[in-house]
Amino acid sequence: MKRRSFLKSTGMGAFGFMAGFSPLTYLSGNNEKVNIGVIGTGDRGGGLIPVIDSIPNLNLIACCDVLPFRLEHGISRASGKVKGYSDYRKLLDNKDIDAVLIATPFSTHSQIGISALDAGKHVYGEKTTAKGYKGIKKLYEARKQSPKVFQTGHQYHSSRLYTHVVDLIKKGKVGKITAIDCQWNRHGNWRRPVPKPELERLINWRMYREYSGGLVAELCSHQIDFTNWVLDAVPKRVMGTGGINYWKDGRETFDNIHLIYDYPDGVRAKFTCLTSNALNDYQIKVMGDKGTIILDYEKAWFYPEGYQEDKLKGDVDGVSGATMQWEKGKGIPIEVNHTHSSKQALMDFADCIVDHTAPKSNFKTGAKTAIAVQMGLDAMYNQRIISGDQKFDEFI
Repeated sequence: MKRRSFLKSTGMGAFGFMAGFSPLTYLSGNNEKVNIGVIGTGDRGGGLIPVIDSIPNLNLIACCDVLPFRLEHGISRASGKVKGYSDYRKLLDNKDIDAVLIATPFSTHSQIGISALDAGKHVYGEKTTAKGYKGIKKLYEARKQSPKVFQTGHQYHSSRLYTHVVDLIKKGKVGKITAIDCQWNRHGNWRRPVPKPELERLINWRMYREYSGGLVAELCSHQIDFTNWVLDAVPKRVMGTGGINYWKDGRETFDNIHLIYDYPDGVRAKFTCLTSNALNDYQIKVMGDKGTIILDYEKAWFYPEGYQEDKLKGDVDGVSGATMQWEKGKGIPIEVNHTHSSKQALMDFADCIVDHTAPKSNFKTGAKTAIAVQMGLDAMYNQRIISGDQKFDEFI
């Protein structure tokens, strides 16, 4: 029986009151449908609008963007009637909205998240959670005062494939982890078209350090978050380098980055991100003394140490229908039926609100990743080794 049904049938609705609110006022209506607004209807926020529409217990009723053409495009992607706002504070004043998805530039995550929590909204905050140590701290203080759900957009915590792989690793599938190697390579300048010169920094905010964490925050943060998760640890120190070596177009954030994080027990995690060569695209490689697991966006493979194809027989990890058959050009497939991680994360967000449960990708996991991201930026920009001492104390 689902928890929501259990609460109804046993009269345990008082649990919500004990947590600081009544289940009857937890949502704007008396049903189990969550009214949601999207703040930021660019590539990510706008792209998630059809996904939200496909989830039965999410009801999109509002969108917000400071750029009129982005707002218009976002509204056009919705299947139902949606109210548009140019000021997110006006959207937050709408009492019919239960929750918001924040998909705005990185530098705005902290303030908009604080405002949303203060307005009594549940928050799905796209990665990376907040920019800079002060931004993380301020959002954390607001989070501590709110009983609402705060889910960070590191959606692999919701992926049934990724959670299965993490379980396998923690149960010893690859043995003692010795290293983690991650890459996220693309070939493109990462720029967006600008209709008017005065909109350059607003549209191409990812290029400017004032607003952006560059490749570390926008891409590598997912893999840093995964590393923290699978090791159940935070980095002790980080060293790194990078530069603007290919795209000579006035940008301030690096077009290539190379980071090495030191974790407890001598585990080193390496993160590489290029914008000039897309070979192998996205990949996470977890290496241990019994084997290696490689993950891409939606698939995973196991490479046992000392592999001999003619000796490899039997079932893999008890997963139904999966056999230990080597896939040409790959390893042994890890077969798990799963929904796309972005959709699953939003489904889980809605369920957490209705069921009053904590999300897997919560504020603390997101804050740990955000701190690690800032450490990496400090290491590259200042050309020195950055220690994690005391930076994570509140979140461990």
